[in-house]
Amino acid sequence: MAPTRKPGQGVLNIVRFNWHFYVIAGIGLVITAGFINYLPAPLRHWALGGLLLGGLTMIVSLVVSWYVYDRSDLYQLRWLAGYTPRRILNINAGFDETSAIIQAQFPQATLTSADFYNPEHHTEISIQRARRAYPPPTGTVSVSTQNLPFPDGAFEGVLAILSAHEIREEQERICFFRELGRVMAPNGQIFVTEHLRDWFNFAAYTVGFLHFYSETTWRRTFERAGLVVQKTIKTTPFITTFILRVEPKQISQKHGDSL
Repeated sequence: MAPTRKPGQGVLNIVRFNWHFYVIAGIGLVITAGFINYLPAPLRHWALGGLLLGGLTMIVSLVVSWYVYDRSDLYQLRWLAGYTPRRILNINAGFDETSAIIQAQFPQATLTSADFYNPEHHTEISIQRARRAYPPPTGTVSVSTQNLPFPDGAFEGVLAILSAHEIREEQERICFFRELGRVMAPNGQIFVTEHLRDWFNFAAYTVGFLHFYSETTWRRTFERAGLVVQKTIKTTPFITTFILRVEPKQISQKHGDSL
């Protein structure tokens, strides 16, 4: 049986791990509200508009997060329906919410959980708080994005759920996906689930959407890594899963190298 998520767990974790943003925003709104009556009429209107916009932005982002992480079927991993891999790699960036779900969904499969979190490169305070609240599962393998410690073709299913965007440097990201292609079996698939830098996520998170990458950027990364997008699935308007395979010529080269 798959683990049960607590009511509101997703949005509460967002607030818990990013509380400093909400405190700063809240202080700004309180200060603006306190001084608004002392401003000249034209500035008062602008300040009132900013106050309303700021408050609305916070509310919308939390409501969307609640919808995505607590009310949608995101954690049911429906894009894996009908798929029966025997060996699965689930790779995260320091916060693993899905390995237990995947193992429950594929009880007969061998699951390897890997974590590419590097405290020297990934300095976001939110990830540090998440790791303290949710330590990596027992047996999690610490890996480098540029050199995965697994043999060629070791896995039939590779999953990167809301993690690959943490690799901020393009060449490192391309190298990472080349490595995913290398460790994937010829008949395997890679599943990459992400928010996109698009209008839906801008409407939900305003400037926060800049932390995500556009679909064009992802497709360029996959192409340069020798991967082909077989299919895209929208879990919600805010979440996209890319289903990838290795390009046939890359498979041929791997087979040739092994002879």
